[in-house]
Amino acid sequence: MADALALDEVVRFTSDLIRLDTSNRGGGDCRERPAAEYAAGQLAGAGLNPLMLERTPGRTNVVARIEGTDPSAPALLVHGHLDVVPARAEDWSVHPFSGEVRDGVVWGRGAVDMKNMDAMILAVVRSWARQGVRPRRDVVIAFTADEEASAEDGSGFLADRHAELFEGCTEGISESGAFTFHDGGGRQIYPIAAGERGTAWLRLTARGRAGHGSRVNADNAVTRLAAAVARIGAHTWPLRLTPTVRAALTELAALYGLEPDLHNADALLDKLGPAADLVAATVRNSANPTMFEAGYKVNVIPGEAVAHIDGRFLPGGEEEFRATLDRLTGPDVDWEFQHRETALQSPVDSPTFAAMRAAVEEFAPEGHVVPYCMAGGTDAKQFSRLGITGYGFSPLKLPEGFDYHHMFHGVDERVPVEALHFGVRVLDRFLRAV
Repeated sequence: MADALALDEVVRFTSDLIRLDTSNRGGGDCRERPAAEYAAGQLAGAGLNPLMLERTPGRTNVVARIEGTDPSAPALLVHGHLDVVPARAEDWSVHPFSGEVRDGVVWGRGAVDMKNMDAMILAVVRSWARQGVRPRRDVVIAFTADEEASAEDGSGFLADRHAELFEGCTEGISESGAFTFHDGGGRQIYPIAAGERGTAWLRLTARGRAGHGSRVNADNAVTRLAAAVARIGAHTWPLRLTPTVRAALTELAALYGLEPDLHNADALLDKLGPAADLVAATVRNSANPTMFEAGYKVNVIPGEAVAHIDGRFLPGGEEEFRATLDRLTGPDVDWEFQHRETALQSPVDSPTFAAMRAAVEEFAPEGHVVPYCMAGGTDAKQFSRLGITGYGFSPLKLPEGFDYHHMFHGVDERVPVEALHFGVRVLDRFLRAV
């Protein structure tokens, strides 16, 4: 089991990493190097030989390998990103880059997404070094840049240019899984991610005839684009159940004593109450308009108008997604991918999933582990290019009323110290057993 010092270190590491402002504003505006140097220093202190790798100066990744005791066993990738989304200090109760520990809670940007997990990884690895522990499988540790944007400087760069560092890795774990979900009725659910919707960030362009704002113009690019965007925003996508979501609904139905009627999944979701939130966003594709760009003066009709759509498609749902966008945009609006990443699906009957379930249940015997699919995406998408099956497993035991999902990219992001302690114990247990 992780030693007592690891419990102290995970809190200190989380706080220290938060204080290193690695805000990713997109377009290359980020510098992860200070956090990468910090992580590499902690790994070196555990007797490892971390490599620091950059595609772009300042956009630093860290990779290290711990040799296992069974050379015939496949390696396991454990990864976390070092960048965070921006935060405005004036919106927060505590400065977002203070890393302040107050009343048993660590505050700051990255406390949940995902410098907490980075700190857990470091704390476990250092605890192993002190105790002389070696895992059965090789464990490859990767701390990445650029996850909050395109991943081109992070996991994408590592997968494309440094695949040899991940030789033998067949599975990986990272963020957004094994956290406490309180259903409001006394049940504690621990969802472990075994899938992700694909990413489809789109650029829509309408062209028309530029002209004076006072004249009738049947070829108005803004009008054409607005109509297409309205159609996309109003579209109801059909229900589609992937194997991961089917498994989630089946286990949740059993937990609530319901008949798992997957042919009428919307009705089943209605019966699950708050627990439906774990599944509802992943039973359909989605496309949400997010940005609009057109014109430069109120009395000038522009010749071009542009909109941006955040699209997500289910595993196996990309063809339907493309065909639907073609229909909704119509003949007068073109669309293209600005950023596209694959959808993922991982087996829930694997020994690795069973080991994650067992590790959570050992330290949260009152909890109910279920699989789920993430609505968004992680670096697991890029690492899947190397044939690595990804799971979301960054364990946290959270108190009732702690709105985990709203902490992601939200104001006053924070994590309880006890949640970090739980995470270290569970992660240590899993990595020793898997």
